[in-house]
Amino acid sequence: MTPARFTECLLNIRWTPINLASALQCDLSWVDALEAGNTEVPAGLAAWLETLARCHEAAGIPTTYRGRGHE
Repeated sequence: MTPARFTECLLNIRWTPINLASALQCDLSWVDALEAGNTEVPAGLAAWLETLARCHEAAGIPTTYRGRGHE
């Protein structure tokens, strides 16, 4: 997984590197290194992120609720 695709996956999932580090219970500095391309993304992590990103891409975001407030 390229650093660009790593970042794209996080954007599609709507996670920040902090969210990913929290989910994985790992050091944020490691996630930052993955994002910068200083460390290779492990195959298992890449596959998991791809699966999550594809699900989010396919589901999209419902527009029905835009502008909705508490009534």
